Amino acid sequence: MPGVRVRRRLAAIMAAEVVGFSRLMEANDEATLTALRQHSHDLIEPAVARHDGRIFKSMGDGFMAEFASALEAAEAALEIQRGLAARNADLPGDRAISLRIAINLGDVLVQGDDFYGDDVNLASRMVAHAPAGGIACSAGIRFQIGTKLDAAFADAGEKSLRNIARPVHVFLIDPAMPDSQQRAASIQPPQRTSLAVLPFTNMSGDPQQEYFSDGITEDLITDLSNVSDLFVLSRNTVFKHKGRSANMEEIAGDLGVGFLLHGSVRRAGSKVRVTAQLTEGASGGQVWADRYDRDLTDIFALQDEITKSIVTQLKVKLLPRERKAIEQAPTQNIEAYTYYLRGRDYFHRGSRTYYNLAKRMFAKAIDLDPTYARAYAGLADCDAFLYMDYSEDTAGAVLRNSEKALELEPKLAEAHASRGLALSIAHRSGESDAEFAAALAANPDLFELHYFCGRACYAQGRLDATARHWERAAEIKPEDYQTLILLNQVYTSLNREADAVRCAARGVERAERAFEKNPENPRPAYFMATALAKLNEVKRAEQWARTAVAIAPDDYLTLYNIACYYSVGGRPDDAFDLLFRLLPISNADMREWIMRDSDFDPLHEDPRWQEVRRAAASEMGGHA
Repeated sequence: MPGVRVRRRLAAIMAAEVVGFSRLMEANDEATLTALRQHSHDLIEPAVARHDGRIFKSMGDGFMAEFASALEAAEAALEIQRGLAARNADLPGDRAISLRIAINLGDVLVQGDDFYGDDVNLASRMVAHAPAGGIACSAGIRFQIGTKLDAAFADAGEKSLRNIARPVHVFLIDPAMPDSQQRAASIQPPQRTSLAVLPFTNMSGDPQQEYFSDGITEDLITDLSNVSDLFVLSRNTVFKHKGRSANMEEIAGDLGVGFLLHGSVRRAGSKVRVTAQLTEGASGGQVWADRYDRDLTDIFALQDEITKSIVTQLKVKLLPRERKAIEQAPTQNIEAYTYYLRGRDYFHRGSRTYYNLAKRMFAKAIDLDPTYARAYAGLADCDAFLYMDYSEDTAGAVLRNSEKALELEPKLAEAHASRGLALSIAHRSGESDAEFAAALAANPDLFELHYFCGRACYAQGRLDATARHWERAAEIKPEDYQTLILLNQVYTSLNREADAVRCAARGVERAERAFEKNPENPRPAYFMATALAKLNEVKRAEQWARTAVAIAPDDYLTLYNIACYYSVGGRPDDAFDLLFRLLPISNADMREWIMRDSDFDPLHEDPRWQEVRRAAASEMGGHA
């Protein structure tokens, strides 16, 4: 890269790869990526940092790290392998994740944050000679360590390495611990302080400002989750307690955590007041509290301040990389951040009106900060659903904006999820699956990832995978009703009636709460109509169907879902009338959805269904 100076220095290079990565991914890709992320966050990254190392390259099936000392590199490798052995102790062999690790000492080229040179390549090639769960090292590493390492060495002799001209003398380090230490490690695993960040209360007097207090809560969860010595509950777990009245001891007992962070947000114009309290779960006693009256422009610094105060009060260690992650704001423009949060809130309401409102919010955020990757991803998501649900000519914009988001922030989970959905729309399923896998590795608890991936799997007819992703989406976002009611359709197609009924009933409960918050939105109303018809609650279904039509009589999705309601509710004439009205204005993706939608199963024996199939096929290249 022009302008970046190349330097040389002596370094110990560690290379690691997952044993049987392809096999593990084939067996269960989602569980494998989730486990790898957890091992990395809880064990590998802290071990490298504790020994003054730095991971400079991460691959799907491994990583590379550099250390200033051969001994520190070896001790870090031992800590990682011993930790993995303890974690794998109670797992079946086909679920256990093991590493091969190699360490080499040499003169390396340093350019920016990356390392190059023959000695880096040598470490990478030496990995093949390490046993599963073991460590291989070069003679230089063995010489430097001498007798300083509490582990046994074995001389493996000279080995030929791929693309390395000269043979390399390899030693093996045995990571096994004495039996007493092994037992202690398995009986007394490292304990982390546990914390739940409860949803901060919106005190602004305007329910429409709730997106802002929720955004602050989520950012605090993210920041505190970056601290390796803390165990922080995920959003889906804590948001189940949103709006519920209970004392702190009861909530802590229910969540199984030692401490609770809770508070309130009051926003008024350009000013914001945030109160925060840290409570001990066992006693309900207040450990720390503070009130912050700030300009809105200081909100990111305020979040950092609260996070660091919690770290101080809980007496946990904050590593340099963790401090850097906490201090890294998604944008430097607070107004752009506010527009982004509002856009995300509108997007999740899920109607044509709200998708377009969300687009305006994301576009405004980009105007204020042209480097705001999350806003580009949000823009892509809106256009994706306008294309899929309303047949708008936005597919090209989806590809462009999702690509821009990734270009700006290549490791952003939201960007990978958006790109996965964009590629799915473009019928590039292999590339789409790769993007969803990257999003999963970056953040397995991202709602959009599982919602979008479920949509992509459904379009491909992969119903079991659809069900897995939508179940996870519904779990992550306790207020979401859409995935549950869509799951009702999927489980019906899979002949899993008990699951279909369960999802329909839970979806109706959530949809009712959503409608109370936004009674101008037809989406929860028409979703309830179809779900209640499934549950044979005829009168309630009819009431919600009329409500949806009254709100949005010409909305495409309203009419589509009313057609579903008519089909499930035993009114085939009305269902066919609406289908024949909608087909001419549907795109190919929507016609494919019609063909797969289990809500229309009651129509399949009617001769008119063949007319529907022919009409759909004429626009889909004859494949319906």
